[in-house]
Amino acid sequence: MKKVFLMAVTTAALLFAQGAKAQTNLQIFYDFGSDRQHVTTTLEGFYNDNWGNTFFFIDYDYNGKNAANRNVSPSSTYFEIARCLNFWQNSAIAPLSLQVEYNGGLGLGYGVNHAFLAGLDYFIHSADFNNTFNIKVLYKKILGATQQVPLQFTLVWGFQDLFGVKGLRFSGFADFWWEDHWGPGAYVYDHNLSQILPELSRVVFISEPQLWYNIGQHFGCDNLNIGGEIELAYDFASAKGFWCRPCAGIKWVF
Repeated sequence: MKKVFLMAVTTAALLFAQGAKAQTNLQIFYDFGSDRQHVTTTLEGFYNDNWGNTFFFIDYDYNGKNAANRNVSPSSTYFEIARCLNFWQNSAIAPLSLQVEYNGGLGLGYGVNHAFLAGLDYFIHSADFNNTFNIKVLYKKILGATQQVPLQFTLVWGFQDLFGVKGLRFSGFADFWWEDHWGPGAYVYDHNLSQILPELSRVVFISEPQLWYNIGQHFGCDNLNIGGEIELAYDFASAKGFWCRPCAGIKWVF
């Protein structure tokens, strides 16, 4: 799950890659992280055309509380859209694309700053496109933020029919970027969920490997998948240090 707060996560080919069919899907997760324990939905789309491909997702966290501490509304949202441009798909440099991207969102009382990215995407795949891998190097500008290095490095992978099991898919991404955050007045907490004094953090890392199984294939409903993901993050959002947050969910492919 692509959570809120200055997250400029991956793009372009999270599920498939160039050469794969278009897809729109809805993922519904329950996050078991000690600082989460709520539902998140992700609407995701990937579309190919003669000029490249487009990828987007929209996240909603459902943890808005009322005065009685009851969950009554969404608590935050995050949006990302990316475009890979490739006018040379039949040439020797077909694996290389130009990429542009936008990230932004809203959290509990704060905004996720506008982030604009541009750079290169390199695509590797097996002959049948069942196994794909993307390497991205992107210039990244986060409005209102100080960055020691204005870059993001991203890896994206997808392996279909893993271990020869039909319908078993392993996919995910890993992002690393530079960003100075947690200035004076920031809310930062440790693994005990205790607020600690903010200290400057200059880098962010997040990875979300997912494992899905197409259980619907057994009863004539190929749209339905079950599975989950594990969020691995370092100094991400307002959580200090390294965190591991498991999630279970279902995915419906439209």
